Amino acid sequence: MREIIKENSFALLISSVDKIRATHAMMMLNEDDPENAYIETHISRANPQAKTLKNGDEALCDFLGAHTYISSSWYDHINVSTWNYEAVQIYGKIELMNHDELYAHLDKLTSKYEKIQQCPMMVKDMGKEFVEKEMKGAFGIKIIPNEIFIKQKLSQNRKETDYENIINHLEGSDHNAKKIAEKMKAIKK
Repeated sequence: MREIIKENSFALLISSVDKIRATHAMMMLNEDDPENAYIETHISRANPQAKTLKNGDEALCDFLGAHTYISSSWYDHINVSTWNYEAVQIYGKIELMNHDELYAHLDKLTSKYEKIQQCPMMVKDMGKEFVEKEMKGAFGIKIIPNEIFIKQKLSQNRKETDYENIINHLEGSDHNAKKIAEKMKAIKK
């Protein structure tokens, strides 16, 4: 779960307060207190979803990990094609961030993605006044989990020869396919 969230942090925030709404957003797993870990994110205050969310509302965070097409031509028998994938779905209650929590969230998020840049621009370099002015447009959210579903569909139900053939085909393909091949090899061990 942690790996999928860390590597695929641009996820979907889904809610249905007045109608079903979904927003793609950068999300982080906050494990400052491992016993009470939660998802944190922010969206634009101008986003219609932000205008409906309040403390206690239900939300779903949907993280799609590596995924790829599996051709039936890779089997030694006639069958249907399918899709291998990893996903994490976290259902939880919304808690709106206060000013200090939002500031800390933006600092952590910026640090995570800026530290690898050639000339990183950290929140502390922007000046508190500038950051607080920009924060007026941000809507900070914590999602406190009450249900977590983790799915890895990696051809686990295939016989050995088909399984190996799928891995061989995936290794010669794109990034996601290679990643699925690595995962398949790892669960085989």
